[in-house]
Parts: sequence; structure tokens; C-alpha cells
Amino acid sequence: MTSQVTEQVEVPAAPRGRLDWLNRSTLGRHLAVAVAGAVILYLISVGLDAYRDYLMAEVAATVVAVAGLTVLIGLSGQISIGNGAFMAIGGYTGALLFSHLHWPLALIIIAAALVAAAVGAIFGVAAARLHGPYLAGATLMFAVALPFLANTFANQLGGDQGLGFFVTTPAFLGVNFSLQRWQAWVNCAAGLIAFILLANLIRSKVGRSWRAIRDDEIAAALAGLNIARLKILAFVVSAAAAGLGGVLLAIFNGTVSPSLFTLNLSIQLLTAAVLGGLGTLAGSIWGGALLVIVPIYLEDVAVGHGFASQSTSAAIPILAYGVVLIIVMLAFPRGIQGGLNRLIKKKGSA
Repeated sequence: MTSQVTEQVEVPAAPRGRLDWLNRSTLGRHLAVAVAGAVILYLISVGLDAYRDYLMAEVAATVVAVAGLTVLIGLSGQISIGNGAFMAIGGYTGALLFSHLHWPLALIIIAAALVAAAVGAIFGVAAARLHGPYLAGATLMFAVALPFLANTFANQLGGDQGLGFFVTTPAFLGVNFSLQRWQAWVNCAAGLIAFILLANLIRSKVGRSWRAIRDDEIAAALAGLNIARLKILAFVVSAAAAGLGGVLLAIFNGTVSPSLFTLNLSIQLLTAAVLGGLGTLAGSIWGGALLVIVPIYLEDVAVGHGFASQSTSAAIPILAYGVVLIIVMLAFPRGIQGGLNRLIKKKGSA
């Protein structure tokens, strides 16, 4: 009977020793795709002005954070409304290291992701015992409470004013090289590396184990999978991606403050993950891009055509999220990437 259940949900055999996260058979393919993506992004960036370079940097940071959330919810089946808090941890860690230790930017980015991952592991231990709305409520409380630490420890974290994070372009690029373009390059490069790691993880035994837990937790446990360990690992990965997104957000923003990491950010990340398609990295690209670009475009159109004033334009992004979410959910219940996959299959079978 156990074998019948495990075949139905495709539970992988229990791994021996450490969990195998490195799928060498697909690593080369992922690297090739990342190199192609880097070339395309480079060609796009050299033709953009400073403002659009700024938008590219923002999209890259947002996509990374959404990718971590879509892996957590779409693969392991755990609901989180608190990834904005993990972004805050990454952003503040980066700013503190930059201000006090003056580390190289690459080390700061790595350290910020690792610190967020460590906090995610601590939170994941508690989250592994919670399910459904209880887990969502716990992450919601985390997202609400964490920004208040900036005011509680105002001397260390800067209070409402936040901390500065003013990076400069490397000397070898010349004094006239655009700072916004350098920020876009840094964020896109970090995002591509993160996507390589996440794509390999999804295709590995760990990713298959997460899908088994999502589909049938009891069958996965009967097959010998360590449910608690895998759930904690999912939170660690998601928190690391959010922390990376947070420090990338701080890089192009030039500062970190509580206003950057409000509860709205966590809700927007969740909305973007659902819009793009849960469980797919391509979906996180769609969702992250929509999250950044659509509200800005609609706000410019509304103000430019007199539909809204500068004082009322702040409500346009909220309206945009709601309208886009309704349209996408009606047309593509599994998100944009799910809808594209369905259309491709229909064309292939025609």
C-alpha cells in the first residue's frame, strides 16, 4: 500500500547522508542559459538611460526575492507573508557591514544572504511545526514586528532615517561611467548567480523531495523523508534569496530604512509570486517585472492624462496590483508562466 501511495505523488527515495542539492547533469545547461541571459542583459543595458538602468536594478532585486518565495510556496507548500522582513535583514546587514567594516561589495552581498539564511533557519524550526493559516499568521507577525527594531535600536540602525549605503563605480570603469548602470550590472549578476543555484536545487533530489511533501506529507514521511529538515531547508533557501534581494535593493536605493520594508512589501512579493506562477523561476521573473514596471507605467499614464494628481497617484500601484491580479487569475489560474506552458502544450499537440 505504501508503494502505491508513493508512486502516486512521486516520492523520491530517501537520501543517504547529506541531502544532494547539486544536480551536476543540469548545471552545465543552467550555466549556458545564465551566460546567454547575461549577454542579453548587457546589450539591453548599454542602450538604456540612467532611469531605466535604475529600473533594471530594481527589477533584478525584486525578482530574486520573488524567486525565493515562489520556491517556498510552490515547491514545499509552506505559506509565508513575511519575506519582506528577510529582505530587511539582508538590507540592514549590508548597510552595517558597509558602514563599519568596509568590506568589498561582493563579500557584503554574500554575507547579507547568509545572515538572512541563518535567521530563516531559526524561524524555520518553529515554522516546521505550523501549517496553513497558523504559519501564515506567524510570518505575518514577523513582517509587522521586525521594522520596529529600527526605532528600538535607533543608534545602531538609524531609526526612521535609516542607514546610508552609497556604493561607487570601480575605478577601472572610469569616472564618467554611470552609477546606475553599475548598480544594474551588480544586481543582474547577483540575480543570475542566484538563479543558477536555485534552478539546480529545484532539479535536484531536494527539489523532488519538496514536491513530495507539498503533494502528500504523510506519503513523503512513509517514504523516509525527513519532513522537518526539508521544511527548514526550504525556509533557509527562501530567506537567503529574500536577504539577497534586500541587499540588492539597498545597493541601488542608496539607503535602508523601515519605509523600504513595510508589510506592503511582503504582500506585494506574495502577489508577484502568484501572478508569475508558483514553483517556477520563470514565473518569478514575470511577477517581479510586473511588480516594478506596471505600477510605474500606470501612474505615469494616469498623471500625464489628468486621471490622477501627484497627491493621489500613490493609490495607483495598489489599484494596479488588484486589477492585474484579477485579470491574470481569471485568464491563467496557475499564473502567467502556467498559462504560457499550457498554450505551448496546446500548440505542440495541434
